[in-house]
Amino acid sequence: MRIDILTLLPGLLESYLQEGMIGRACREGLIQINAVQIRDFATDRHKTADDSPYGGGAGLIMKAEPVAAAIKSVKRRKKARVLLMSPQGRTFTHTDARRLAEDRHIIIICGRYEGIDERIRQKYVDEEFSIGDYVLTGGELAALVITDATARFIPGVLGNEQSSQDESFSAGMLEYPQYTKPRVFQKMEVPEVLLSGNHAQINRWRRTQGLLKTMKNRPDLFAGLQLTEEDKKEIENNCD
Repeated sequence: MRIDILTLLPGLLESYLQEGMIGRACREGLIQINAVQIRDFATDRHKTADDSPYGGGAGLIMKAEPVAAAIKSVKRRKKARVLLMSPQGRTFTHTDARRLAEDRHIIIICGRYEGIDERIRQKYVDEEFSIGDYVLTGGELAALVITDATARFIPGVLGNEQSSQDESFSAGMLEYPQYTKPRVFQKMEVPEVLLSGNHAQINRWRRTQGLLKTMKNRPDLFAGLQLTEEDKKEIENNCD
């Protein structure tokens, strides 16, 4: 997969993309990620990428010409998907990350200032995403969130493919609690069932704990779950 991130501040992206799981995946050729400077495509000598809005108002708007030229410079496949990071977009989800991982080429546009010329949205953008109901100073953090979440579904990126299957949201619910050594920490012990070696009991405990956590932290997700009679019984027993 190739991801091109179009931005006015590529330095915000580069350090993150060189470290951790993403950095390793790039070095191993599992994914190619490029931070593209939009100003390089401005045509005036000052490399102007923004201007005041027609009709008046506060702030500046990102100009259409350099953004369009940047898109065209990296869009080598007709099927490349163009995403715009914007507070006006649909909230990005686990399902979106899994779907985007199947694309061969994604182009992400990072907004700045008061937004981007509407004609870019109309002509070039396939999907518009937000990562929450709040406003950031720019789309770079959102672009990194989407890049990271999507990359996890590319074969080989996680190393252990089971990780993406077991984590939160993969089954529509939150993940169960996790423990490692030492067995006792500040008088708090690891649940005995996890030391039993009985994998059926462990799996049952993990599912129940995941359901309980989802019920407490994300009742909106819990409401959509299909519970078995055993699930209902376990939840009732643990809520007494």
